[in-house]
Amino acid sequence: MNETIATRRVKRLTMIQKFSPIVILAVLFGVMTIVNPSFLQRASLMNLLKQCAVYGILAIGETYMIMTGGIDLSVSAVCCFTGCMISFLNAKMGMSPVASLLVGFAIALAVGLINGILTAIVNIPDFIATLGTQTILNGLALLITGGLSITGIAKSITTVGAKSGLGIGFPFAALAFFGVLLVGWFLQEKTTLGRNFLAIGGNKEAARVSGVKIISTKIWACILSAAFAAIGGLVLVGRLNSANALMGSGYELDAIACVVVGGTSINGGSGRMVGTLIGVLIMAIINTGMDMAGLASYYQDIIQGIVIVLVLALDCVIRKKLSDG
Repeated sequence: MNETIATRRVKRLTMIQKFSPIVILAVLFGVMTIVNPSFLQRASLMNLLKQCAVYGILAIGETYMIMTGGIDLSVSAVCCFTGCMISFLNAKMGMSPVASLLVGFAIALAVGLINGILTAIVNIPDFIATLGTQTILNGLALLITGGLSITGIAKSITTVGAKSGLGIGFPFAALAFFGVLLVGWFLQEKTTLGRNFLAIGGNKEAARVSGVKIISTKIWACILSAAFAAIGGLVLVGRLNSANALMGSGYELDAIACVVVGGTSINGGSGRMVGTLIGVLIMAIINTGMDMAGLASYYQDIIQGIVIVLVLALDCVIRKKLSDG
């Protein structure tokens, strides 16, 4: 009898953990629609998708890191530095768009590799290693830009972040986000690497015993996180039609918020890309709602912080109750 009650309790808590992001999204969407009917207008929805595209792309890479039980604080810096480097090479050095993109993305992949080596081989905690990388990249971005905006970037580079199409004004930035999301979903759901991310986040020792290569898996998570952040940088340059050393500042917190709000445990071992998508939409609706209400940016930071803390608290409470049986 007690076992049956315990089983039902576990199922109930698991259902809450799984479906609470969907309920939150539905409630927020309904509230926004009632409070401000213009929210449902095509222009408002297209703007919402455009605004969340960059940190949404960063959140996809961050999902892999958090699934493994780690975290990547350098995603916004990789996003910024890659965008600045591509813009600098093209606008200031006269390099072709293709060559600028190749060099920029190669540097981003190298940063991801370095993060992987520092965390997986040298065993520096993810928080410290990626915080150090973030600081270095922010300094390098200031160095190559001279603290000024870089303009005169080729249109072939800025198109992804600047243009809209499909006959309905659908932003190409959102297309880039959904394209990256599809790739991220495929890697996580359909490949051994994606399953290994969850395995080492859930129980590293058990994963090692079952044959998972812990070091290479962790390094791949770091590389993918940096690669997606570089794509975010390209989109951001297009959205701004320029590049500067402060662009994307704070996006690492937005990305982390999207991941945890979407149901991925901050402790690792669980999570899905669909959940991250829901988290991105939740944070986008919250941010859009605050913008429509005319709230100052510092109020938005306070509210966003409260949301993150509440979601993490709920996750911790549910996990504790599940472990207690």
